Amino acid sequence: MTQRSPFRYFKTSPEMIRLAVMMCIRFPLSLRNVEDLLHERGIDISHETVRFWWHRFGPMFAREIRNRRVQGMRSSRWRWHLDEVFVKINGELHYLWRAVDHEGEVLESFVTKKRDKKAALKFLKKSLKRHGGAGELVTDRLRTYGAALCELGIRDRQQTGRWMNNRAENSHQPFGRRERAMVRFRRMRTLQKFASVHASVHNLFNTERSLHPRTSFERNRSAALAEWRGLCAG
Repeated sequence: MTQRSPFRYFKTSPEMIRLAVMMCIRFPLSLRNVEDLLHERGIDISHETVRFWWHRFGPMFAREIRNRRVQGMRSSRWRWHLDEVFVKINGELHYLWRAVDHEGEVLESFVTKKRDKKAALKFLKKSLKRHGGAGELVTDRLRTYGAALCELGIRDRQQTGRWMNNRAENSHQPFGRRERAMVRFRRMRTLQKFASVHASVHNLFNTERSLHPRTSFERNRSAALAEWRGLCAG
C-alpha cells in the first residue's frame, strides 16, 4: 500500500515547506527572520505559517531521520556522555538532559522539572530502550546518576573525571543559541518537542567541519542536504 503524502492538503510545494522548516530549526533565527529571508526568495508567507509548518512537519522529519540512524546504532557499545543544563520556562527552572555518543551525535533529549534520581532513571531508561546498551557512561559528579545507574545494575560502566564530559557540555551550545533566538520557551511540552526535533536535525547536518578536508566536508554537506530534501517524499 502506497503511503499518502503528508503534503497533500497544502498548496505550497514540499520543497518550500522543507526549506522553511530547516531554516527555522537548523539556524539561530527567529520566526520573523525566516519570514524575511523567504520573502527575499519570493515566498510571501507569515511567520505564523512558519510556526505552523515546524509544529506540523518538524517532528515528522525528525522521526524519519532518527529511524534511519537508530537501527545502526543499537548494537554499538560506544561511550556515551550524559549531562543536563538549566532551562527556564516562564521563570521556572527546568532541566534538559542530553545523551551524546563519542562522535557528538545527540542520542536523546529529555526535559524534567527536577534533577533527582527519578528523573535521571526515566531519562536513562528511555535512552537505553531506544539506542541499546552503552559500553561506558561518562557523567559529571551529580549523585543522581550514580543512584539511577546502580538501580539499573550498570554502575560499573560509569566514569567521572575532570574534562571527560566536555563533549556533552559542548553539545548544549547549538541548542542554547537557538533558544536565545526564540526568546526562550513558554511551555515544557514545547521545549521537549523542539529539543527532540533540533537534536535530529543537528545530527543530520553535523559534518564536523574541523575534522575533515574541504572536499570531504562538501561531499558530506551535499549528502545531508540531499537526505533532507528526500524526507517524507513518499
